[in-house]
Amino acid sequence: MNVPKIVAMKSKEKISMITAYDYTSARIADEAGVDIILVGDSLGMVMQGKNSTIPVTIDDMIYHTKMVKQGVKNALIVVDMPFMSYQADYVEAVKNAGRIVKETGCDAVKLEGGREFAVTINAIISAGIPVMGHLGLTPQSINIFGSYKARGKDKQEAKKILEDAKYITEAGVFSIVLESVSKNLAKDITKAVSVPTIGIGAGVNTDGQVLVFHDMLGLFDDFKPKFVKRYAHLKKEAIEAVKLYTKEVKEGAFPTDEHSYD
Repeated sequence: MNVPKIVAMKSKEKISMITAYDYTSARIADEAGVDIILVGDSLGMVMQGKNSTIPVTIDDMIYHTKMVKQGVKNALIVVDMPFMSYQADYVEAVKNAGRIVKETGCDAVKLEGGREFAVTINAIISAGIPVMGHLGLTPQSINIFGSYKARGKDKQEAKKILEDAKYITEAGVFSIVLESVSKNLAKDITKAVSVPTIGIGAGVNTDGQVLVFHDMLGLFDDFKPKFVKRYAHLKKEAIEAVKLYTKEVKEGAFPTDEHSYD
């Protein structure tokens, strides 16, 4: 998979994207046939146990992406640029994006925000690095929003998000994640831009969908956004397995001769 193939899928074939943060999760996602693997800064919550994505560093992103890269043969790998790795200065943003790509071998980076980052997006692309956009609920701005509620519910905010989508498309993004926006707004944006839209809590009318690996498999249950569908409940199964293991150890039922060397 590559960027031109993703762009060509718009309006023709739905795009599947899922997060991964290590070799094992990346290999599972890749063997399952997803189109895009996102190394998301959501690792701050599901891997590090923090209450937001804000503390995540570039070094964190690079560390996890290196592991993901080892498990992927086919999917496009996109990496989140973490908080304050691109917001202050577009020159610094280009350097940080370049470091991520050079040290991990990923295919593209993703950054949050609209028209205010158009120059930054264009600069990163001019350096030869594809950029995925992200609009709607932008978790790195949680201290401004004050909550993780859906965005674009009022007409003024919806208009801004739609216009921002046009701005960043003009700046050169190859796709746009739309997070927690109304399905009607997502539909309007999808029609208005020439690049694929990938929804998370944005309804069915986007060009693709993305979910967090640990959310959709039921491994992470500290909270459950409305848009998450549990395709499995692996945390519950894992707890039961560890309970059985502990019981057998204490009772002397494990290990048996089958698991021992002569």
